[in-house]
Amino acid sequence: MGIKKFCVWIMFVLGAVMPCLADGLFFEDEPVQDGLPVFEMSETFAEIYQKLDNVNWAGKGLNVAIESLENLNKSAHIAATDERVVLVWDDSIIANYPRPDEKDWYGFGEITTALILKMRANDPYLRNMSESETYQAVVDTLIRGVDENGRYIFSKAAEIAEDGRILTSVGIEGERDERGNFRINGVYKGAPADNAGIRAGDLIVQMNGVNVRDMTDADLAAVMSGFNSGTAKIKLLTPAGEKDVVLRRATIVLADADIVYRDDKTGGLLEIVVHKVSDNAAAIINEALARYPDVAGIVLDLRATTGDDERAAAKLGGLFVGQTPVMRIVETARDEVEVVPGGDAVTDAPVVVLMSNQTRGTAEALVAAFYENGRGVLVGTPTAGSARIASRIDLNNGGALELLNKSIKTGQGGVIDGRGLFPIVCLSNIRTNQQQNAFFLNVINNEFNAQDFNNRSDVRADDVRKGCPVITSGADEDRLAMAVAVQILTDKKIYHRLVAE
Repeated sequence: MGIKKFCVWIMFVLGAVMPCLADGLFFEDEPVQDGLPVFEMSETFAEIYQKLDNVNWAGKGLNVAIESLENLNKSAHIAATDERVVLVWDDSIIANYPRPDEKDWYGFGEITTALILKMRANDPYLRNMSESETYQAVVDTLIRGVDENGRYIFSKAAEIAEDGRILTSVGIEGERDERGNFRINGVYKGAPADNAGIRAGDLIVQMNGVNVRDMTDADLAAVMSGFNSGTAKIKLLTPAGEKDVVLRRATIVLADADIVYRDDKTGGLLEIVVHKVSDNAAAIINEALARYPDVAGIVLDLRATTGDDERAAAKLGGLFVGQTPVMRIVETARDEVEVVPGGDAVTDAPVVVLMSNQTRGTAEALVAAFYENGRGVLVGTPTAGSARIASRIDLNNGGALELLNKSIKTGQGGVIDGRGLFPIVCLSNIRTNQQQNAFFLNVINNEFNAQDFNNRSDVRADDVRKGCPVITSGADEDRLAMAVAVQILTDKKIYHRLVAE
């Protein structure tokens, strides 16, 4: 007999039931226990359970969620039956509560809070967590008991109110040189350092009156990033000479898409790097397409793109494919829902879509939309096959739950989740200049007979990935991806033949 079943059985036989209060597990004159607001926490858990009851549990129930709390510590073992909820720590019973009535959400919330307090009493790591950290750990564990990809988003406003701090930065990346000075190799766009005119290659020799070579790495990090704002006076050595700069740390918001226009003899190419499929990314891309309406070609880089907002994906995809289905959403036990852009395409320029094993979520649906509508050539390596989006459940405390309980299909109904999409041009098979030249010669001579594995459900996805493996060097992949994309976009004969494949 397993330890959980044994413990529940022995308590029923011996009547070893720990007492509980008639009106609840906590006293009103003790609203805070072990640093946690027990009534507020119980209400939050109650809301979570109630709202989870309105979504599909994928065959799992409330007992599974509560029992998943044992994953917070390997010494914990929880059994939630139809009659009791029992917590065993190693070989000792430390909590035993009557199971609340069906849909007594606050009762379940109280038991969850009580279990946490018992576990904190026996686990120093859990006991040292702040309120926000406790919420994050506990709710993540609860949600993952139901959906292994689910997560809890703690309210940033609540976290700031609790901790009184938010991480900020001057927006500089770099490393020490051989003399101990700090060489800048990257500046965040829009960050205080960027606004001050600091550029990659500049050398920081002094911070707040102290020579950098006399500062520890921790000292450097404390000046450039920290909690709340802070002012740093920095002395730089630049190609133009010595320069004094005053920086004040600020919260940095990174754009969801970056645009690079390459003006050359080809008529101009637009490189669009999408970090996240979002309304913001769609707006940035729409603005770029309006600014460069006569661009000769577009490189759409989705190699490290994710997304879980189907409406944003429709907006972005619609810029290129117009009012045609870009994906279908499948929720367990429900019909498929087509996602169709609301507007016409704004460009008909040739497109090369770059993809990799880091292309995930709605970004995979976008790859499929270009492929199914003949709007672009797929170049790179197979996508992740992680095409799921979340149901977001907002909570009264400002946080939210995300359950990845919806899978994505292509606009024409093809399966992506668990399989992925495959490039027409596999980058890992044309690594050298000689291989590239031979590849394009075969395309021009109409001797390139690509196997389109996107229509070959009989071929295992793992087998395709073995034939088109991941490129291990990022710099190598960047160079190769751009070289191949430019060649495809600047030769219309090559482009049209690859699209036809």
